[in-house]
Amino acid sequence: AGGGGGGIPPRPPPPEITVRVKYGAARHEVAVSSIASFGELKKLLAARTGLLPADQKLTYKGKERSNSDYLDVCGVKNKSKLVLAEDPTSVERRYIERQKNAKIESANRAIGAIALEVDKLADQVRSIEKSINRGSKVAEVQITTLIELLMRLAVKLDSIHAEGDSSSQKNIQAKRVQKCVETLDVLKISNARLQNVIVTTKWETFDAPATTQWELFD
Repeated sequence: AGGGGGGIPPRPPPPEITVRVKYGAARHEVAVSSIASFGELKKLLAARTGLLPADQKLTYKGKERSNSDYLDVCGVKNKSKLVLAEDPTSVERRYIERQKNAKIESANRAIGAIALEVDKLADQVRSIEKSINRGSKVAEVQITTLIELLMRLAVKLDSIHAEGDSSSQKNIQAKRVQKCVETLDVLKISNARLQNVIVTTKWETFDAPATTQWELFD
């Protein structure tokens, strides 16, 4: 009585095959289960090539194979030749990612440079504020020049395209600039009042003798 009517004998593990994979100028020989999927083969190739499975394009007999295709079903045998290439969409995706990162870096550098400028101008605003609070008049051109410089920084900030963390940093600096300008607007009025007090005093001293002269003529 023939072919094993009793228990089902344990199935032997599927044989391992070696496939030859061409990747650019390189050649790789990879041992893989004969019934593995192309997705599983890509994982093995990732360790060899450094190319992520999602970025791989595997071709067998001139046709790209998907992750869910099986080697044996597609006719892949021991010593079969496959071609690995980087998926063009992944190249494009990485290029876009690099461009995005470069823009973020550029925005951060520009915002950082403006932050240093704001620091310097904010120091000058505080210095003017101290003078005026002490009752010392400052030249109005100092205030107007500072406002103009701050407004230029505001325009520069506005022209920076920023996203995420860069955007919040940009907003922080924009608020600092705005606060400095608002402070200077108030100081400008206070400074003008200090000036008026001095001028009025002078006119009063000149007015007194003039009135006396007219009274003499009367």
